[in-house]
Order: sequence, then C-alpha cells, then structure tokens
Amino acid sequence: MTRLGILHETRYVYARPVGFGAHRLLIRPRDSHAIRIVEASLQTSLPGPTRWTYDAAGNCLCWFTPQGEANGLTITSRLVIDRYPTPLTTPYVDDPHTASPIVYALEDRTVLAPFITPVTDDLDRALPRWLRNLMGPPDEPAVEFLFRMTHAIHDGFEYQVRPEAGTQSPAETLTKGSGTCRDFAWLMVEALRRLGYAATFATGYLHSAAPALRGAGATHAWCEVFLPDLGWVEFDPTNGLAESPDLIRVAATRTPAEALPVSGAILGDPGEAHLHVSVQVRLIDDLDAAA
Repeated sequence: MTRLGILHETRYVYARPVGFGAHRLLIRPRDSHAIRIVEASLQTSLPGPTRWTYDAAGNCLCWFTPQGEANGLTITSRLVIDRYPTPLTTPYVDDPHTASPIVYALEDRTVLAPFITPVTDDLDRALPRWLRNLMGPPDEPAVEFLFRMTHAIHDGFEYQVRPEAGTQSPAETLTKGSGTCRDFAWLMVEALRRLGYAATFATGYLHSAAPALRGAGATHAWCEVFLPDLGWVEFDPTNGLAESPDLIRVAATRTPAEALPVSGAILGDPGEAHLHVSVQVRLIDDLDAAA
C-alpha cells in the first residue's frame, strides 16, 4: 500500500467580471479495492451549493454552482488516498477467449457494447493500416498483443505537451506522429474498438516517482481494456505501463469529451480569458501522516 497526497487546482482568470452557471467536477476517485480515500476536501473561491452524485458510468461527480460575479474562479481539490497496487502478474489465463480475436460472454457483451463501438470516423482507413503491422498470430494471447500496442505507441510517437484543450482524432495522431497523453490514449481506445475490444478513456493522476514518466504535474490519460477473466486492465501508452500503481484513476468514459476534470458555463462577456491548472502528487511517509 502507498499513501499519496494529491493537490489539484484549476484557476480561471477573466478580464471582466462574469456570472457563473453550473460546473461539472470530475476530480475525485471512487473508493475501490485499488484506491481508498482517507481525506478529501474541496475549496472554491466563490460560495455556492455542491451536489455529489455518480454518472452513468459510475464515476464520482460533483455539481458546483458559483454564486455572484467575479473576474476569476479557483477550484482546489485536496486528497489523501491509499493506493493498493494490483500488478498484472498473470498474463496467461486458461481461457481460449483471452486469445485474439477477443470473444466476450453474452452477458458481458451486452454491458460492454457502448465501449466496443468506435466513435470516430476513419475515412482514409489509417487505423486498419497501422493495426495491420501490429497483428500477431491468430491465437496470440490478447495481453501480449496489448503490451505490443502499448509499447508501439510509446516508442513510435513523439510526446508533446499541448496546453490547448481538446483531443486529436486517432487519424490525426497517426499522421502527425506526435501527441499528448490524451491523444495516445484515444488512439489506443479507438484502435482496439475496431478489433472488437471493449475499451474506455481513463483519466486521473500520475504518481511520478521516476523522473522519466511523461504526464506528471497535470491530469493524465490512459486506456482501459476489458478482458475475460481479468476484467478492466489499465494500459498507459504514454509511458509504456500496464496496471501500474502510479496510475490513479478518477474516471473512465466512452469519449475524451466526457472526461473533462472541470467544465461549466459563464454568464456575460469575459474578455480575455486564461486557464491555469496545477497538479501535485506526492508520497506521504509516516512522518507526514503523524503530522
């Protein structure tokens, strides 16, 4: 078990005062066998009611409606969590359905159907051409194929920080040969769906004990794949990781647009606007806990 402290601050700055509509906050993990929330607090620069709920995918969601007008809004989430690693120690499962092509049981397929159907168009068929070079023998274990795809993205694409909002289409990422963590995750998700896998776009935080990990200091994105007998398994193509304890999932969604950590409406003309996001994830040792 590892105890981690997470500080996530989102700050909007506007040239002129504005009013605010409801804001959707997707910044808190859900308690599970892998994550236990020890402490949690939410601070906002403006008063307003909050309502906590779960969305259709079971993600923990907060609705916050700021009151009054201001030329800025700051939302600060502080968490202390216990992370229980679940390493992928058994890549071979005694089940023929875990070989490629993947086959899901009927009861699973009914639930997984929305996550198997691709969302994006690929008019030039760039994804099938890229996938053709990754395919192995027909009876290859699915986990081996997924490892290979994860490392193919990690090794074959250039990682670039892009502060602008939005996610590239998978075809655009293939054409450019570069992208951010969200672009690489979305490429893997949509590529796997075209092969019949159930895959989701996962977002959260990254504990970067190793300086070489990409995506630390901000929210992070990766891919989750459902495998028979193994359930949902995490693959991070940005860092070439699988089921890493450094990944702290907040949400898993069908599309990147549904996974925005903070989204909402403003009322009025803000003039020039700026967004600043800061994320810190640190290890809490016994001395920290005692303090």
